Amino acid sequence: MGLFIHDDPSYDPSIRQTGFYRYRQLLSECASHWFLVDLVTLMGATPLAIGVAASIMTASVVVLIPASLVGGMIFGPFLAGMFDAVLRGLRDDNTARWANYRKSWKQNWKGSLLPGAFLGLLLGMYSFMTALLLLWSERAPSLGTVVLYLFSALLLLVFTTLYWPQLVLFQQTMINRLRNIILFTSKYIWKVLGAALLQLLYIAILVLFAPWSLTIVPFLGMWYIMFLTQFIIYDDLNRELHIEEQFATEEDDALPPAEEEEDI
Repeated sequence: MGLFIHDDPSYDPSIRQTGFYRYRQLLSECASHWFLVDLVTLMGATPLAIGVAASIMTASVVVLIPASLVGGMIFGPFLAGMFDAVLRGLRDDNTARWANYRKSWKQNWKGSLLPGAFLGLLLGMYSFMTALLLLWSERAPSLGTVVLYLFSALLLLVFTTLYWPQLVLFQQTMINRLRNIILFTSKYIWKVLGAALLQLLYIAILVLFAPWSLTIVPFLGMWYIMFLTQFIIYDDLNRELHIEEQFATEEDDALPPAEEEEDI
């Protein structure tokens, strides 16, 4: 049925489930594809990870900034492809999955370069700051420093959780995307914060229990936490942005007009 879940004899894959059963249904149908896409995405994140690691080992901000920007630009299209794959599963678009993944690359790679560079720079700065707090500091950071650090990371995760789905779903201006983020967060603040906190907890586990926690990265990587957090907000996001309605309209417009029946 799905990851860590026993088969359910009453399960009907032809019916769109709700709640926890929807969670099980999506894992059953899409987990294997998301896992493979995630492996490709992790490969795309490798230059960024190497660049940031090199800057930390050399304790050099001069290395950090260009490595984060270039690595982020490389990572951007891969991250967009991962978001696109997850969102296609959430809206039950599971046909020609790898063809759709290539289509996503063609549509989104240019638009994801600058957001990827921006995200890479912020991730590099946060990684560098983490090393500063945990490895190089002669004394423990103050509570205020830790709270400020975690709060800024939470804001970044809120932004990422809502920005990248809009990037792969719609052709919008930056102003419209930012406005949607602010309005959606204001209306569904607890769900959005919950999704961001889950991501922060996942990252914290990977960092605090490294290197042993890194053994789960090839299996869960980014796909599971991305699916889980998008699953939490998807119904509300779909209701506010009319995601499935717009895609259904586009599919109907792409169909040829029906032939008129001849009079008998």
